[in-house]
Amino acid sequence: MAERRRVTDRLPTFPWDRLAPYKRTAAASPDGIVDLSVGTPVDPVPPNLRQALADAADSPGYPMTWGTPELRASIRGWLARRHGVRVEEGAVLPAVGSKELVAWLPTLLGLGEGDTVVHPELAYPTYDVGARMAGATPVASDGLTALGPAPVGLVWVNSPSNPTGRVLDVPHLRKVVQWARERGAVVASDECYLDLGWEDREPVSILHPDVCDGSHENLLAVHSLSKRSNLAGYRAAFVAGDPALVGELLAVRKHAGMIVPAPVQAAMRAALDDDEHAAEQKERYRARRSRLRAAFEGAGWRIEHSDAGLYLWASHPEHDAWGAVSVLAERGVLVAPGDFYGPAGARHVRVAFTATDERVDAAVRRLAS
Repeated sequence: MAERRRVTDRLPTFPWDRLAPYKRTAAASPDGIVDLSVGTPVDPVPPNLRQALADAADSPGYPMTWGTPELRASIRGWLARRHGVRVEEGAVLPAVGSKELVAWLPTLLGLGEGDTVVHPELAYPTYDVGARMAGATPVASDGLTALGPAPVGLVWVNSPSNPTGRVLDVPHLRKVVQWARERGAVVASDECYLDLGWEDREPVSILHPDVCDGSHENLLAVHSLSKRSNLAGYRAAFVAGDPALVGELLAVRKHAGMIVPAPVQAAMRAALDDDEHAAEQKERYRARRSRLRAAFEGAGWRIEHSDAGLYLWASHPEHDAWGAVSVLAERGVLVAPGDFYGPAGARHVRVAFTATDERVDAAVRRLAS
């Protein structure tokens, strides 16, 4: 009998498992741990979103994979209003959180053995994992021209970047789109942090006409409401772009039962129609970012990029990534080592500023001591 080929054999060790001993060290601090290692929201879900969820709770029938017409209209309206992107009515699709979509996108697009999936050199690990799950070959590269003759099926772009907070400008994004179109590759842009720009230049969507000349052919943009609206626990996200590609995804997801629950769809609609709560949440993050950045820099750390998103990309002249993790854990502060995101992060750590104000203040005091 042939031995079964397990998907798990293709996957790396789950990175955060390696942080466990450092988490125990940080938790032993007299005042408790300050966990800045994961970008999970800690602030309340806005009341109007909770009310929308509750009002739709009596939903005994199967929801639409495509999403309700009202939700699709809200997605399209938000993209146009907030980011200057206009998409066709049939070119948006809700997803069960953005991580699910990132992980399964190569499979949903029919990629597999012999195909290459390109992602940034410093990147969210799920881009790599999704390629491996599909049986494709992941390649970490920031220079597309150096990839050689291998057929590229999918190129991931992430701006603002997780983990670095780097923002790609319009000329850079245009070059990626042009390169991919010349080769028939799909470009998927992970835009989960698009609303969270901190410096002078605002992040731009891959679907913006300045980037793609008004054509969304072979382009997909992935968005999440986890950070903007504190809906990480709702698993609320969507993809938009090329109507033909979105139609492909819809057809496969119908067969696979990948459906956002109806009450969550109602909460998503309420979130996308309301910019006020998102602006308030952004200001909370801005204040936490400012305090943490000043504290780290005051303690001798260097902050690079970090122009957008929910993280500081930090390094210390005396430590590599794991040495920095250890030193901070001794002070009761837990961060993520940069090599979780690729070898190029071996001397950095990623610092999330999603903790409560009280925990941020505790971190500031510990860094000053």
